[in-house]
Amino acid sequence: MLLDYDLSSIQEARDLVRKAKEAQSKFAEFTPEQIDGILVAMVKAIEENAEWLARMAVDETKYGVFEHKVIKNLFASREVYNSIKNIKTIGVINEDKERKVLEVAVPAGVILGITPTTNPTSTIIHNAICAIKGANAIIFSPHPNAVKCSNATAQVLHEAAVKAGAPEGIIGCISKITMKATEELMHHEDVNVIVATGGSAMVRAAYSAGKPAFGVGPGNVPVFIERTADIKRAVEDIIISKTFDNGMICASEQAIIVDEPVREQVKRELCEQGCYILSTEETEKISRVVMNPNGAMNPAVIGKSPEFIAARAGIRIPEKTRLLIAPLDGYGPQFPLSYEKLTTVLAFYTVKNWEEGCKLSIELLKLGGIGHTFAIHSRDDRIIKEFIRKPTFRIVVNTPSALGAIGYTTGLLPSLTLGCGTWGGSSISENLGPHHLINIKRLAYGIRRPSIETPEHSVAQCQFTADDIASIVKQVLNKLQVHRAS
Repeated sequence: MLLDYDLSSIQEARDLVRKAKEAQSKFAEFTPEQIDGILVAMVKAIEENAEWLARMAVDETKYGVFEHKVIKNLFASREVYNSIKNIKTIGVINEDKERKVLEVAVPAGVILGITPTTNPTSTIIHNAICAIKGANAIIFSPHPNAVKCSNATAQVLHEAAVKAGAPEGIIGCISKITMKATEELMHHEDVNVIVATGGSAMVRAAYSAGKPAFGVGPGNVPVFIERTADIKRAVEDIIISKTFDNGMICASEQAIIVDEPVREQVKRELCEQGCYILSTEETEKISRVVMNPNGAMNPAVIGKSPEFIAARAGIRIPEKTRLLIAPLDGYGPQFPLSYEKLTTVLAFYTVKNWEEGCKLSIELLKLGGIGHTFAIHSRDDRIIKEFIRKPTFRIVVNTPSALGAIGYTTGLLPSLTLGCGTWGGSSISENLGPHHLINIKRLAYGIRRPSIETPEHSVAQCQFTADDIASIVKQVLNKLQVHRAS
């Protein structure tokens, strides 16, 4: 029976690709105006179903906060569309009259989206909108623990797109999830691009499939509270970010690094705003619950509340605690909570100055967040700009990190797929948008005549007289006679 299911899932994957390829070949002829009408219809459909899809995601995955998933669904549709609607992705997108170069966008083709269990519906919404904007087709391979909500989201988007004029099969989603089916999609000759949002192993597999891929690495985001910061505002921002969907956005803060002169003030503010600072013994208990012995996070506590985690650890905390704060003296394998924790637990460090804060932040990023995101709260612009040198591609300032990195509270491109650049093993270092999912042709006119001079002593210019030739022959014969004599 297992073999039959594997074969059935592979066949489903092949059928989805065939339909997507047929649909995309027709879709490639659509005008920007037609595509915009389809996008508007998709956004409207998500707005009408945002709550239903959010509830479905929470019920199926058992992760996160319903209200926050509604916000993510609306962000992934409405905010993303508004930010990309004026980006040119079809036909002539640029003309450089001085250099006489014409740039023409053409679709990437059929895109495979591999989506996670942490943000299942919102990731599908975002990636579908970006794909359709570039006249592509897209097929989704969701996480096994988010199959129903992922398929429901893809169906809502597909029905809206087709009603607005898109070809049947332009958006698809696997319902029979197996590794064999995902591998079939990754290696299928008619799949042109892979967008992988998920665990490191899946992202590596996508990059090794032998075709263009966009992957998202882990975050492990440090946040530095510098001595000039507005402490109350900084703590408030960190709590907003880390409690949003119970910390499941990979750009959420993972460790607070505090400048020593404001350490006690920060701790007081954390307590006043509903956080609980763990003792050494409690930190050890929480570590054993949150992290597995192999260094990976325990899936059972991803996106869970402080009450849930504390109960599993056997410790008592005040009612309505918003975050658990774990003071640490070091980082690495002996300090499990120094790694990425997609839940309501934060590490806490103290440093003597911003230089020491820089060094510690780099060490924490090396544990699994290189290239992703760093956050700082400060009113000293000189120090803020020192952190541009750090090995991350998003430095968010005086804002909730999770919401700032995805472009909700900053001017960054709104996105739920955050590239980590070559440092983090990604092919892009920015937030993924529709401009990454197109090809660009360039028509280039000649603007100058070639200037190629014949070498001064070329063979064509050489003229030999009869005496010259006789002299050369004589030299050759003399050399032959000497050679024979020897």
